[in-house]
Amino acid sequence: MIDIAIAYQRYKFIGLEFLTWLWFVLETDPELFREIDSELISCRVGKRLVLENRKKDQLETVTIKGDAPGLEEARTALKKGAMIAEMDLSMKTAQLAWDFSIKGENLSFSGLRLPTMRVNEAEESIDDILNERLRVMENAICMTDALYHRFIKIRISRNWDEQVVPRVHKWITSQGI
Repeated sequence: MIDIAIAYQRYKFIGLEFLTWLWFVLETDPELFREIDSELISCRVGKRLVLENRKKDQLETVTIKGDAPGLEEARTALKKGAMIAEMDLSMKTAQLAWDFSIKGENLSFSGLRLPTMRVNEAEESIDDILNERLRVMENAICMTDALYHRFIKIRISRNWDEQVVPRVHKWITSQGI
């Protein structure tokens, strides 16, 4: 039986691959998101992106932040072999919008910003309000779970090495930097 700490270290690259693949899909196949959730209008990279490049025993980190971050430095880091370690995502449906950060290392969420919801306290109980907030939060988590499930199915298929990896490399190198 493999120790949990060893397994964590051995397989944490999967989350980094997931986030890198996610950015690739955001730019090359946005219809995938509508296949997963037909109500989704948009999904995009948010205000922060962290990339890591491990070279032997050294770790190089590139962080891009801003309201409309230019992603040229991130693309350059990808060309040098970096992978996305953390990504802010913005998702929007016709009624809702939410932003959150996800870490590739352990796929943990942070900074989940839910949409402002109008509440009529006279008509709704605190339980109803809380349940609605939890439902909205669950939407973001379920969407990410569905994307990760799709990624894993692709990742373990033969198509990964034969089709997906070459397409991702082509996307990285064709960014014109």
